[in-house]
Amino acid sequence: MAKLSGLGGRLYSGETSFNIIERRKRWYSISALFILASIGALVIQGLHLGIEFKGGASYTINKPSVTVEQARASVENIGIPGEVIVQKIGDSKIRIQTGSLTPAESQVVENALTTTFSVPAESIDTQLVGPSWGKEITKKALYGLIAFLLAVMLFLAMAFEPKMAIAAIVAVIHDVFITVGIYALVGFDVTPATVIGFLTILGYSLYDTVVVFDKVRENTKSVAANSKMTYSQATNLAVNQTLVRSANTSIIALLPVAAILFVGAGLLGAGTLKDLSLALFIGLAVGTYSSVFIAPPFLAQLREKEPAMQALAKRVAARGGAPVVADVKPARPSTGSGPRNQPKRRGRK
Repeated sequence: MAKLSGLGGRLYSGETSFNIIERRKRWYSISALFILASIGALVIQGLHLGIEFKGGASYTINKPSVTVEQARASVENIGIPGEVIVQKIGDSKIRIQTGSLTPAESQVVENALTTTFSVPAESIDTQLVGPSWGKEITKKALYGLIAFLLAVMLFLAMAFEPKMAIAAIVAVIHDVFITVGIYALVGFDVTPATVIGFLTILGYSLYDTVVVFDKVRENTKSVAANSKMTYSQATNLAVNQTLVRSANTSIIALLPVAAILFVGAGLLGAGTLKDLSLALFIGLAVGTYSSVFIAPPFLAQLREKEPAMQALAKRVAARGGAPVVADVKPARPSTGSGPRNQPKRRGRK
């Protein structure tokens, strides 16, 4: 921690600096690869929507001796149309999902399960969702996401400036797209918990981006007047000054989410947690990346196209072109062989 704290101090003062803004093409290329992979996963596999969105029936049986093969055979022997999905949840639960069923068809499935596994009907957790209800839930989820993005863009435009709002929204869309693509690649069901996870990561990504942008605004407040550094250089300094803070915040946030995902959902079999925890884990990691490597470079690219910033870049280049990373005066040495430390000569008496 001492080394990390020392690195943070050097980054803040400008003694150490990572050239993040000028290498934006590299970060754009990495994001483009992930986005292309996400598009491929969405086209080839698509999203596995839960019954809450597409409608259907779900039956959960709590019995340790139940196997996936037995559960699948008991439902398929009835002749239920459509795809039947059977999943093992933990060590003692089996979940069976089918397409939309009428109440009579659902009763037939329950009777078959009670007969096959010798369990009472009360021990079977049954959930029926009609297709119209699923469409309504999907529509509300999309409306909520659009309203969230519009509200965030309006707030950022009022709190900062329009171009910062545009850069932040680009980063948010980047995060959602990659998270959805990885979700499709893994093949987890998209449930209301997943939507909650998406909205949560949007908020976290914006929080991290706002922290960086607040420092960018502070560093670039009078950048055109002093002519010591370009807008990109001042932005790069701001990113370096908040880099350690972003890393520390992200690590602390990822640790409990990783515990929920790998321990809770993976080892303990808490299947209801995996949808939320996977979306949070991927989104937190991608959101941290975009708040450092996507939003600030994109903002600098937008601002550098302004005539005032282009004139500033020419003035900085005319001064020698050397980027000024910080106004830090070097400490005056206490010992040395310079004139201030040489003893005065005494004249002869």
